[in-house]
Amino acid sequence: MQLTLWTYEGPPHVGAMRVATAMEDVHYVLHAPQGDTYADLLFTMIERLQKRPPVTYTTFQARDLGGDTAELFKTAARDAFERFAPKAMLVGASCTAELIQDDPGGLCKALQLPIPVVALELPSYQRKENWGASETFYQLVRHLAAPKSAEQRAEPAKPRCNILGPTALGFRHRDDLAEIRKLLTDMGVEINVVAPLTATPDDIARLADADFNVVLYPEIAQLSAQWLQRTFQQPFTKTIPIGHNATCAFIREVAELAGFDPEVTLSKAVSRAAWYSRSVDSNYLTGKRVFVFGDATHAVAAAKVAAQEMGFTVVGIGTYSREFAREVRDAAKIYGVEPLISDDYLEIEAHISQLNPELVLGTQMERHIAKRLGVPCAVISAPVHVQDYPARYSPQMGFEGASVLFDTWVHPLMMGLEEHLIGMFRGDSEFHEDAAPSHLGGGVHAQSLQDTTKAMPLDQAQKTNASTTSESITVSVWDAGAEKELKKIPFFVRGKARRNTERYATERGISVITTETLYESKAHFSQS
Repeated sequence: MQLTLWTYEGPPHVGAMRVATAMEDVHYVLHAPQGDTYADLLFTMIERLQKRPPVTYTTFQARDLGGDTAELFKTAARDAFERFAPKAMLVGASCTAELIQDDPGGLCKALQLPIPVVALELPSYQRKENWGASETFYQLVRHLAAPKSAEQRAEPAKPRCNILGPTALGFRHRDDLAEIRKLLTDMGVEINVVAPLTATPDDIARLADADFNVVLYPEIAQLSAQWLQRTFQQPFTKTIPIGHNATCAFIREVAELAGFDPEVTLSKAVSRAAWYSRSVDSNYLTGKRVFVFGDATHAVAAAKVAAQEMGFTVVGIGTYSREFAREVRDAAKIYGVEPLISDDYLEIEAHISQLNPELVLGTQMERHIAKRLGVPCAVISAPVHVQDYPARYSPQMGFEGASVLFDTWVHPLMMGLEEHLIGMFRGDSEFHEDAAPSHLGGGVHAQSLQDTTKAMPLDQAQKTNASTTSESITVSVWDAGAEKELKKIPFFVRGKARRNTERYATERGISVITTETLYESKAHFSQS
């Protein structure tokens, strides 16, 4: 177990909370000490749900460890049943309570409650959040799913499917679900059950009544879909409909399972992103170097959209989801890059810094990293924060999702172009040398130390540089002529030219960079 400031995933019982909170008439009783009770924070403050999560804690304290903590759990379970009257109950332990080994499942079974009780064994020190959500959903399906009902044994008028995977606290899950539900309905497919999101225990019991399953998030639903395929012979979709091309492929896959002609639906497909990607404006995007990181599903899909639909160059791809590392490694081979499988954000930051991409597509962690590195970033995957649960309709999947992706990814780059134009016209009265980037709000422009010291007297600037560069490269002072000459270099290589010149000057003990130093450095590095 590694101690860290940031984590990409919570412990597995948080995944169980996501499933329980997504469903109706289900309650989760969690054996946990005081301090592990943060469900309200996650769901009402981060996702801004309008109801409290259906989670009851035992919340024992240190003084209770000398007594009967098992009895505390039984009391909490009994009270939760009487107060909330759920149709099914989940029971488990948090990472701290797991060490006590009170066996919540066995204790709850002894209560003989008149509802299904699903005991969750979630090893907190070996597994993490997405695995916990997957295992919780799988255990619910195994315990509650029943064979096809007698009245459904005849062939239905329309093909039926289940939509599996959306949960609470998922990245754009509600909007994705709305988009895919509409797409399937327009194709003539009847939706049997959506689970876990909005499902009841009775809905889980009806899963077998569908002809096939649509898996939107494999991290959550693949294990359950595989069990349903083995048990009830229900095939499931493999294509994730993120991006225009993938949505078309998804339609073809669903049509094959449903026995439809996909061309009817494809002929009606409308995606503004497809037109924009062929427009004159998109020429600015071609070849942009992009680094992709997130859960495996979104990372693999985003890399495909970036390369095939945006014309970007994928210079790196990675995931924190070790359970799906194989899929990310297979994707990395397509782009000829080395995959990064890690949940250490410091390692990921070092990797991004080394690759020097022009755009980062990642989680809220990568958003912080990119901000420090001065690189544009768009969030494509959990973990996310409150700003990534927008009030507007903003799916990632389907044709509308393709348009959202285009806007979300292109705007940071266009804002970067705007800053270049500001640089070109900074002599205009509307602009000035110290103008902050418009897309970053207030604050100081993220430039090197020279931009701060160049207006100082030479001796003061030298003192400032000497006091602030106690490690790595000592930053030299640029004279006015060298600064003017540097601005003639195109903006997209100007930073590299500045770094190379400073490195050249430092290695030779040059304290003041002149125009001659700039050209000597250029000649030196052009030969190396």
